[in-house]
Amino acid sequence: MRPIPRRHRRRARLLLTLAVAGLGAAPVRAQTPPPDAAAPDEAAFRRCLGEVAPLAQARGISPATVSGQLDALSPDPGILAPARNQAEFVRPIWDYLDATVTPARVAQGQAKLAEWEPVLARIEAAYGVDRHILVGIWGVESTYGTVLEDPTIVRPVVRALATLACGDAERPAYWRDELLGALQILDEGRIAPERMTGSWAGAMGHTQFMPTTYLQHAVDFDGDGRRDIWGSVPDALASTANYLKVSGWRPGEGWGFEVRLPEGFDYALADEVTERSVADWLKLGLRPAGPAAAPEAPGGAVLVLPAGARGPAFLLLPNFRAILRYNTALAYALSVAHLSDRVRGEPAFAQAWPRGDRPLSTEERRQIQAHLAGRGFPVGGVDGKIGPKTRAAIRAYQASAGLVPDGYADASLLERIGAER
Repeated sequence: MRPIPRRHRRRARLLLTLAVAGLGAAPVRAQTPPPDAAAPDEAAFRRCLGEVAPLAQARGISPATVSGQLDALSPDPGILAPARNQAEFVRPIWDYLDATVTPARVAQGQAKLAEWEPVLARIEAAYGVDRHILVGIWGVESTYGTVLEDPTIVRPVVRALATLACGDAERPAYWRDELLGALQILDEGRIAPERMTGSWAGAMGHTQFMPTTYLQHAVDFDGDGRRDIWGSVPDALASTANYLKVSGWRPGEGWGFEVRLPEGFDYALADEVTERSVADWLKLGLRPAGPAAAPEAPGGAVLVLPAGARGPAFLLLPNFRAILRYNTALAYALSVAHLSDRVRGEPAFAQAWPRGDRPLSTEERRQIQAHLAGRGFPVGGVDGKIGPKTRAAIRAYQASAGLVPDGYADASLLERIGAER
């Protein structure tokens, strides 16, 4: 594959920075939602849909489709709570991995790999994307399609997106655009309305495409003339491969690997924006944590310690950023990567997670930033986002306090710095 243009490399680095900072887009997998949050009231909902209708017609969506889908629609009261409590952003990363990379899901993934081997081989040849990554995404997104048959999870996509477009004050424009995409899919006859189901976020099919992603990247791989990501496994997996290819997937390269750090390692190097070649990282004393040798990867690698010095460390290669384009949460991308390795037959992570730690809430991250800034350690803004500047401030404080300067913020660090006068 051609080298990624410089502007794309900058975008890729930004994605990783956001992921490590705990930011990202809405998840695209179907999940059992948390307890309900209040839906928009009926009058406000109808006013909002009245604003959507002319936008749809301006995009060429027929008035009949708009009227047929929106006129009798009511908000879904179970939608807004999960939008505010996305698991990959509010749970400890080890809990998220425990839930997504289970022995049962690994075994089922290996069975799916064997069952769909001819199709996966053709997809791999056509798009250059590792079949194990495709199976990993399939497993994390929908447990290999099993959730698509669960009536307690799947929802009508148009109703879900309309509720979000009219009830989620944080990203109404995003949800409105996805709603218009869903209406366009129906207007073009891509799927029957009763089959257009998905997650609370409007994500659809085996690999949970949002409607705009479907319109841009879904493909007909089984040759029946339809891009059916709901009922056709070949279409769903090939569409995912097409998306990853467009997102910069590099054929023949992996996502990265777990590493062990040498004694006395300079943790300032683990800042999620400093790229070095794998060979240069090895010269600094890093070694693969598993039995396999370090890959010969031509691109730059970034060192990330999601749980600080006491948790696993990872060298992330450019392909990891392609996974992040699917969902910009570090927990999500690492789950896909690890599930793909386990399906391939590789072992679990060697280093244990610090399961006794309690991660910080957004408000607690703001508190620790305020404490740091008040003590002369610049954080770049009190916004609840632990990015490179805040991590550098944490390292500087830790060094001044005689702690391991790994830039990791948890409840014990907040308690310590908050108790100082």
